[in-house]
Amino acid sequence: MLTDSLTKTKLIDPFILSLVKNIDKKRSKLTELENIDISPEFSNIVNDKEGNKFYIENQFHKAKGFRKLHVEIAQFSGNLNILHCVFFPDPLFDLPIFGLDLVKVNKLVSAAIVDLSPVSFSRTNKYEDKLEKIRKEGFSSVRKIPEWGTIFSKNVLFVSLINQHEQDLFYEIVDKYLNILIELSFDIMPDIVNERIEERINFQKKYCTQQMKNDKTSLVLQKYFDKDWVAKYISEVLFDFQ
Repeated sequence: MLTDSLTKTKLIDPFILSLVKNIDKKRSKLTELENIDISPEFSNIVNDKEGNKFYIENQFHKAKGFRKLHVEIAQFSGNLNILHCVFFPDPLFDLPIFGLDLVKVNKLVSAAIVDLSPVSFSRTNKYEDKLEKIRKEGFSSVRKIPEWGTIFSKNVLFVSLINQHEQDLFYEIVDKYLNILIELSFDIMPDIVNERIEERINFQKKYCTQQMKNDKTSLVLQKYFDKDWVAKYISEVLFDFQ
């Protein structure tokens, strides 16, 4: 399901490519998986002008239990590579939000974060016990969660990756988080209690609102696009549930 451009021509960073291929493999296991058509304005965004080259590709799908499965890969000026992935659940289903972001500058992964973020308050989530059992040691640079990151779970992992060993560790943890989410989705049934649906809607709205407080996203994009386009891209493509 990966496009030719994603696998063969544009995405040349091997670590990000390995993550994208694994996401694609796991996503393909979901029930009732379908493509979501998006505006050509936001699907493949390319500038080949020397000194200002960039490439952005967005893929959107939906499946049973998920309203939007979004994968974005981007490369700016050859040395900044970004992977952004969010699996937003359908509010009818009590599934967490899978989020993965990775920023690689030259050969250093300066930021790598993965989480299954909650969509309800204090009710016990069986998957949290599984997350807690996943070993997350071995990283030499564990990063502090930003102030806006109240949306993340207690099992969020936010690190820098300084060598191949740490990249391999991060890959394995992402794989385990995805496995937990996919397994949850197989047996999940709709929860049609209006109060709980509204709660899950509000959690997704907060997730998007808080993510938009991360000004690093807009600062990168504003180097290549005007402010109006950036605002539209962030609110309609990246975090549309407000």
